[in-house]
Amino acid sequence: MSISALVRPRPVHRAADLLAAYLPGSFYFSSTGGTLLADGVHSRVRATGGAQAQAVAEALRAAAAAGVPEPVVAGAVGFHPAAETGLVVPSVVRRADAPAGVRAPDAEHGTSWTVTPRPEPARYAESVRRALELIGRGDLSKVVLARGLELTADTPVWVPALLARLVRADPAAYAFAVDVTAPGDPAPRTLVGASPELLVSRRGATVVANPLAGSAPRSGDEAVDRERIARLRDSAKDLGEHAHTAAQVAEVLGKFCVDLEVPEGPEVIGTPTMWHLSTRITGRLADPADPACSALGLAEALHPTPAVCGVPEAGALAAIADLEPEERGYFAGMVGWTGLDGDGEWAVTIRSAEVCDRTVRLFAGAGIVEGSDPDAEVAETGAKFRTLLRALGAEGVA
Repeated sequence: MSISALVRPRPVHRAADLLAAYLPGSFYFSSTGGTLLADGVHSRVRATGGAQAQAVAEALRAAAAAGVPEPVVAGAVGFHPAAETGLVVPSVVRRADAPAGVRAPDAEHGTSWTVTPRPEPARYAESVRRALELIGRGDLSKVVLARGLELTADTPVWVPALLARLVRADPAAYAFAVDVTAPGDPAPRTLVGASPELLVSRRGATVVANPLAGSAPRSGDEAVDRERIARLRDSAKDLGEHAHTAAQVAEVLGKFCVDLEVPEGPEVIGTPTMWHLSTRITGRLADPADPACSALGLAEALHPTPAVCGVPEAGALAAIADLEPEERGYFAGMVGWTGLDGDGEWAVTIRSAEVCDRTVRLFAGAGIVEGSDPDAEVAETGAKFRTLLRALGAEGVA
């Protein structure tokens, strides 16, 4: 029997029970592909950007030799190639099917919040104008600029309830909660979110990526939303922005695949708060046994995509460092898991927040290309905050 057959994920629990069992310090990840809850730390993976796939393969083989059943590596990787990582081999992993019919407590709308924009919207709009100057000079084709909000509540934020509300609001999202506590933190810090964007998944020799770029807010009014979808499908600016991302993802996966299917154009998908242009790319790996072809290896090769960084990458990274006043941390990084057989699933850490006691730090980004309007990008990032603000019961305070 092959190793792949031995370690194929087998759901043995109910998704709702795993969500209810999550506590800060655990690792939770769910999608339409299933639910994973991991506890304890058998070992930590120490590696810098670009070398993690090999280190992960070695850590998984060591864990299997030590008797860890069906070992996985799970965690999050920050946005910047040299940023922090939080990858571990958990001691215990439980699996279930995809979440459905999730119950969750309603958001506590009586919470008192203090909100600090980082930066102020007017300063963010000015950064967009400066980015447009770089694009106009030909230095860049696209750059993604993010802005943040820091919310402080009058009582500690209970992450399990926040996670459950995110899953209930959108069971099809890539929902996650992972401990990212750093030295100096006054309390445990958790990265929590519900991302609409799959960076890459792998099952056997089959890989799937689903880049998103080009967005419009969802209104909740059916007629208005039909109009917004139609505009998004016909928007030269959004279609151009999306094309940058889809082409780069296809180019990277093409280096590892013998077959690659790329749709001719994007479709529109929706979340409870946004509409996105989406391209689902599928491929068949040339060498599934190569650690570089593991789910994490492919994720490393793809990250950061133009959907969260820009084109060209080096110039976009420099512009982001110059124009964004706050370090992104884990925002626009990646979160997920990889098993001993190389299978796994990694999502882009958007629609996410870092929660530490009473403080919630969240970001939203917008792709800046020729034709972008600074005020419209302020509005787009504001709409993207709504996923977390709604789950926190803070939608009206920012």
